[in-house]
Amino acid sequence: MRSLLSLVFILSLSSVFFSCNLRAKKNLSHTEVIADSVFDNHSYANVRQIRTTHLHLDLDVNFSNQTVYGVARHTMQNYGTDTAIFDMKGLEIQKVTLGKKKEEETDFIIGQWDKDSILGQPLLVTINSKTTHVNIYYKTTDKTEALDWLSPTLTTGKKHPFVYTQGQAILTRSWIPLQDSPANRITYSADVKVPQDLMAVMSAKNATKRNDKGEYHFTMKQPIPCYLIALAVGDLNYKKLGPNCGVYAEPELLQTSAREFSDLPRMIQAAEKLYGKYRWEQYDLLVLPYSFPFGGMENPRLTFVNPTVIAGDKSLVSVIAHELAHSWSGNLVTNRSWDDFWLNEGFTVYFENRIMEALYGKEISDILALIEFQELQDDLKEIAQSEHPEDTRLKLQLRGRDPDDGLTDIAYVKGAFFLKTLERDAGRERLDNFLNSYFKSFAFKTVSSETFVDYLDEHLLKPHKLAFNTNEWIYQEGIPKNCYHISSPRFDEIQSLADRFVKGENIFKRKVRWIKIKGRKKRRKQVIQLTRDKHIAQEWQAFIRRLPNTISVEKMREIDYNLHFRSWTNSEIQYEWFIKGIRADYSDIRPEMEKFLLKVGRRKYVAPIYRELAKTPENLAWAKEVFSKASEHYHPVTKITVQEILGVK
Repeated sequence: MRSLLSLVFILSLSSVFFSCNLRAKKNLSHTEVIADSVFDNHSYANVRQIRTTHLHLDLDVNFSNQTVYGVARHTMQNYGTDTAIFDMKGLEIQKVTLGKKKEEETDFIIGQWDKDSILGQPLLVTINSKTTHVNIYYKTTDKTEALDWLSPTLTTGKKHPFVYTQGQAILTRSWIPLQDSPANRITYSADVKVPQDLMAVMSAKNATKRNDKGEYHFTMKQPIPCYLIALAVGDLNYKKLGPNCGVYAEPELLQTSAREFSDLPRMIQAAEKLYGKYRWEQYDLLVLPYSFPFGGMENPRLTFVNPTVIAGDKSLVSVIAHELAHSWSGNLVTNRSWDDFWLNEGFTVYFENRIMEALYGKEISDILALIEFQELQDDLKEIAQSEHPEDTRLKLQLRGRDPDDGLTDIAYVKGAFFLKTLERDAGRERLDNFLNSYFKSFAFKTVSSETFVDYLDEHLLKPHKLAFNTNEWIYQEGIPKNCYHISSPRFDEIQSLADRFVKGENIFKRKVRWIKIKGRKKRRKQVIQLTRDKHIAQEWQAFIRRLPNTISVEKMREIDYNLHFRSWTNSEIQYEWFIKGIRADYSDIRPEMEKFLLKVGRRKYVAPIYRELAKTPENLAWAKEVFSKASEHYHPVTKITVQEILGVK
């Protein structure tokens, strides 16, 4: 992948001129204008010279040609420059105008697309030193990666099309031309036109009922980073779950979703009790089609949720706790750059765990944390053997690389265990007081790792005379030796059960015992047998992971006969079982696994399954066959990942 400086050099040699006479401040070349303004390794925007403070979008969503026609109206704070630089990727710019009431067309240049880059292209606009309003007329193209257009057959109802956006980390620029750096927080509003039989929702103040005209207005009054601007359009209904929360879903999924997420009001109360008032007024969920590449996305006021979270027994609602926690860590206080991504996710995983503890008890939250810590161990090994072993640090160096490279369990789980260790050493009360102060002090602002370290020293460590290896945790590789250790008898017990089964014990054998009933002469017969409901899903995850990869097909069949893992509606269990089955050459799972891969587009599940299949020629051939049928169901984020794994286009 070429660096940003390479892109700038290419721009100076071969820019595509859509109009001429772009003036360069102080006679600088176009190259120097960009190089002089670089603020974020993953953005061209010159936010030091001019920055967007408010964005208004006029959007027309056209399903017939799968195109969004838009005008991005930037209200800007100008520090005296005559060039405004925006990020764009895969967009067609039709014209650019200046002014609010009376618009006048201006000149602009679009930099040459660099095929090896994930940054897209810079859009350089001629302005004057007093310009405060820039209007960019554009439309999306088939290169717009943030949009996932779904035909009716790929939705639950099978009657209406659906489209949604996914902007994190730097894909918002592929459906809106803007200054796409998390360091620049903006407010936004939008007027969106959609087909009359569909409803539009955004990460903003939403209507709860569709209207006859298909015209919707949105406002987001709190400043947010651009990656959190989100849009979805489909056949949606709404159901209220509490005073300030509810759920949007296709009609066929609405009641099921409402039952699964009925604890949402309690989650909000638990979160507010921990770290202060919810600052975004409304908290709703939007259940998307299965192609959504993530478990959830914390778009403010409207969390996007993958339906794989709906297990039927609330066993995966920790995902909702996680996205809710982002309303404080990530949305309220945001990482300054993608090198500081752990400040979003590490804090959120820690906060999520505290919410789950408050609602369901410490035993459950400890088991959830141990499952995550196991996944962290796997990531540590994989990254240590990769091209970038330094990525096991919390503070990353992603210059010239895709920021998605930082979306690992290092940011999420190592970050959370940094805070768990800090809690152990400082005490929970002190840490909670510190975090409350942190969220208040940096509300609606962005923070770097260095800023956080200074704040930690000043407001927690020094006042309480605490010695803590902060720099080792944040700037060095691996897990420090003082990492907090969780002890869980239930976790140990389920792993022991797996060991006993592997050694030959019939753990599914029915046992009968007679129990004496108080006050009666007769005893009551009690049948004891291991069934799936005896343990929570996360315990069964630990059970599956404990089984050796060399386990026999016969034993796999015995487990399936008694516990029905391959057909359980819990996606985490199915995923774990498929991975174990591939490694054990348990081909019985193929029908269910194919059905899963054809339905689910969540990258967390799909990518590892294909990666495991790609390890043998026979499985690779089968995987390619399945992918050829499944690829149209996947969001580009997932599709590109799988193509790289399988070596196909």
